[in-house]
Amino acid sequence: MSPAINENYAEIFRSRTPLLDVRAPCEFQQGAFPGAINLPLLDDTERHTVGLCYKEQGPQTAVALGHELVSGQLRETRIQSWVDWVLRHPEGQVYCFRGGMRSATVQRWLEEAGYPIPRVRGGYKAMRRYLLDHLEQAANETPLTLVSGRTGSGKTRVIESLDRAIDLEGLARHRGSAFGRRPGGQPTQIDFENGLAIAWLQLQSGDAVPTPGPVILEDESKLIGHRLIPPALFQRMTTAPRVVIDEPLESRVRVTLEDYVLSPLDEYARFHGPDRAPERLGEELLNSLDRIRNRLGGQRHAQLRQVLQDALQQQQRTGSTDAHEAWIRTLLVDYYDPLYAHAAQRRAGIAPILFTGTRAEVQEFLATSADRSAQRRQEAG
Repeated sequence: MSPAINENYAEIFRSRTPLLDVRAPCEFQQGAFPGAINLPLLDDTERHTVGLCYKEQGPQTAVALGHELVSGQLRETRIQSWVDWVLRHPEGQVYCFRGGMRSATVQRWLEEAGYPIPRVRGGYKAMRRYLLDHLEQAANETPLTLVSGRTGSGKTRVIESLDRAIDLEGLARHRGSAFGRRPGGQPTQIDFENGLAIAWLQLQSGDAVPTPGPVILEDESKLIGHRLIPPALFQRMTTAPRVVIDEPLESRVRVTLEDYVLSPLDEYARFHGPDRAPERLGEELLNSLDRIRNRLGGQRHAQLRQVLQDALQQQQRTGSTDAHEAWIRTLLVDYYDPLYAHAAQRRAGIAPILFTGTRAEVQEFLATSADRSAQRRQEAG
């Protein structure tokens, strides 16, 4: 029986098929797929050695050297790690960079051990190419609706509540502002693009015909932190219709407090431990304020920094976060609101506004719009 080979990339990503990546760690770090596990056939040093041999002595000698490097107990140890993975993911599939020698070798060794597993034709390179092509096509053809609004209006909360929405900031691991950094850093640009393309594919939920209606995205600048929204998609976003959240200032202060002071503590605790989390978050808040010093002006920056430091000290002493509201309110009114007003004026007449309302009203508008689209599709069918 011929080894199973799969090239249905759309189904692999839509169904969230577990993926065993047997490329070298350095290749995996440059770009990978969400949820893929790297258990390499050759580590970085072994891959480099075999590559030099390939250039100097040809493929047959290089293959022989690879088998020599991964032999005996080392081979048994690596096979056992793949077997353990297959036992946890019996529906999984294996790939290397081009779907060639490395993944074929792992597939053969697993089959000999009694654990056959499909191999992805074309490997990482072909899957990556498929995702880029699909993302560009989707960006050019799929209707979009953007969720807009001032800082603190809860745009991400609306995005997270909708089925036909993609959380760009979540994929970029950044909240999209000077205060948006998260512990652990951002994914590589390649990983961000892969995740975005896969998220778009998964909106179809494995169905042959996508769910009707526009894809909902948050209104973003071209850079989310240091990750660039693919140009074809961003170009569409600049003219896409928008819904605008209009929340009162005090509601926005509370949301900003929750999103940038309260909620991050759990995430910082996971990376730095519960004892150090408040200190590390406080350092990051101060550093974030320092990054916009020139835009704020020296005197205003110094005043806000002192208010923030006082709030952090009060939080440390008493556990109360109420004092944070002062610097947040000032920053929203004097810094972020003028930026938003300038951007809105620049786009006036270019990007139509479909609806303006509170966060709850915008959420209901978008949800019922999707329901109406589904109903029209059902009636037409």
